[in-house]
Amino acid sequence: MKKPVVLKLGGSVITDKSREFTPNLTNISRLAKEIYRSGLNSLVLVHGGGSYGHPLAFKYGFSGEGVEERRVEGVSEIHLAMSRLNNIVTEEMIKAGVKAVGVHPSSCIVARSGKIELFEDEPIKGMLRCGLIPILFGDVVFDLERRFTIISGDQIVSTLAVKLNSPQIIIGTDVDGLYTRDPKLYPDAKLIRFIRLSELEEIRESIGESTVTDVTMGMYGKVNELLPAIERGVTVKVINATVPDRLFKALKNMEVLGTVIVRG
Repeated sequence: MKKPVVLKLGGSVITDKSREFTPNLTNISRLAKEIYRSGLNSLVLVHGGGSYGHPLAFKYGFSGEGVEERRVEGVSEIHLAMSRLNNIVTEEMIKAGVKAVGVHPSSCIVARSGKIELFEDEPIKGMLRCGLIPILFGDVVFDLERRFTIISGDQIVSTLAVKLNSPQIIIGTDVDGLYTRDPKLYPDAKLIRFIRLSELEEIRESIGESTVTDVTMGMYGKVNELLPAIERGVTVKVINATVPDRLFKALKNMEVLGTVIVRG
C-alpha cells in the first residue's frame, strides 16, 4: 500500500462558522474537484466541525469542565450533526468523481482523558488498498475516564499519519498559514513560510487563539495536536484552502503559499 497523504479540511473552510449548521457548499464542491484533478488516490481526508460541531460542544459542556451528565445528553445530538456534515462532504466528493467513503470515528476510536487510546484502523487500511478515500471527522467518542469526549479532527489526523506512515499532512484552513501574530486581529502579522519543531515553542503565544467559536484552542491548539506526527518526521503544510487551486497545488507537491513545519 502506497503511503497516503493525510488531509485536514478545517470547519472554517467547509462551513459558515457565523451561522449554525450551515455548510459552505461552494468551497466543498471546489475542493472536491481539486482533489479529483490532483489524481491522488492514496489519501485520507479528515474534516472539522465548524458550525455543526462547535456550537453544540459548547452547549453541552465539552469545551471545559462540563457536567458529565450534561455531556452524555449531548452525545447523540453532536454525533448526528457531525454525521450530517460528513454526509454532505462525502456526497460532494462523490459528485466530483472522488471514490470517497464516510467513516465514523465514534465506531473505531476509544479515548482516555481526552486522548486517543485505541484506534481500529484496519478498515481504513483496507479502503486505501482498494483505492478508496476514507473521510473521517472530529467526533464525540467513548472515553474510559470521562465516559465521552470530543476527539478533534487534528488529533485524528496526527494519529492516522503515524499509524499509516504518512509522509505528509496538509492542513487546509482559512488563513495562509502560521503567522507571527493573529492576522485577523493584527494587520502587521507576518506569514511564517518555514519553521522547525524546535522553534514552535518560541512562537507559541504569538500564534494565538481563534477569533471565532472553537473548542480546539485555535491555531496553536491545532498545531499542538500535530506534534506527535511531526516528531516522527511527518512534514506538515498549512495552506489557505479557501483560495482556489492552493489545495490542488499542495496535493501535487507544487510551490504554494503557506507554512511548512518539519522536525528538527
